[in-house]
Amino acid sequence: MLAEVRSEKPLTDVAGTWTEKQVPIWPADAPKQTHRWRALVGIDLELAAGDYQFGVSGKSETGEAVSCATSIAVKAGRFATERLKVAPNFVEPNPDQLAKVEQDRKKLRTIFATVTPEKLWTGRFRVPLDGVKTGGNFGHRRILNGTASSPHTGVDFPSPTGTPVHAAQRGRVVLAEPLYFSGNTVLVDHGLGVYTLYGHFSEIDAKAGDMVETGTVLGKVGATGRATGPHLHWGLTVDQARVNALAIVGKD
Repeated sequence: MLAEVRSEKPLTDVAGTWTEKQVPIWPADAPKQTHRWRALVGIDLELAAGDYQFGVSGKSETGEAVSCATSIAVKAGRFATERLKVAPNFVEPNPDQLAKVEQDRKKLRTIFATVTPEKLWTGRFRVPLDGVKTGGNFGHRRILNGTASSPHTGVDFPSPTGTPVHAAQRGRVVLAEPLYFSGNTVLVDHGLGVYTLYGHFSEIDAKAGDMVETGTVLGKVGATGRATGPHLHWGLTVDQARVNALAIVGKD
């Protein structure tokens, strides 16, 4: 959700909260005339249905505390269930493979919990593949080799092996390496708790620490990791919430 906060007078120390977490907010006006702020609010794939408060606080020019809040109704999502056949080691990993899975999870949790305090993106987000506008499978409940698995947290774009994959927006590469489930993976930090993930590459063309611009080639489509064929898995995490990456396309 893209939220906009407006004030008749300039404010300072503007901050937001959602599901008891801090939400980064950035000024939408010139710094000396700040009357508008914006925030990207992540509504997690498995957040329970119900009414939640999005709150904002700040200080007036005289130092007086001001605040406001609004109620957001979250409805239960309806996601399809699909049955897939994958290599047995992606359903029942051996001890060494399980250790790699846990290592990957810890690494990703640490990254997603890190909020870069500055907004690195400039302009609108794009789809990572040229000539493609839509993808599928976000939120699908998966049955792998007859065993229930976790919901699919990304958007899949079937594409031939070797197809260039572009950065959805400006940001810093914080991970570029093989992960057990998503194969050759690149993760880009766009600042303010916004991350995009690109998985199953056949080749990685970026390295951790790189600053990339919108459209920079990060790698090429492949089928590494747990994949049934060549495709791009594109994920979006906002304030640690797993959300549909297509929802950010066109937003700035």
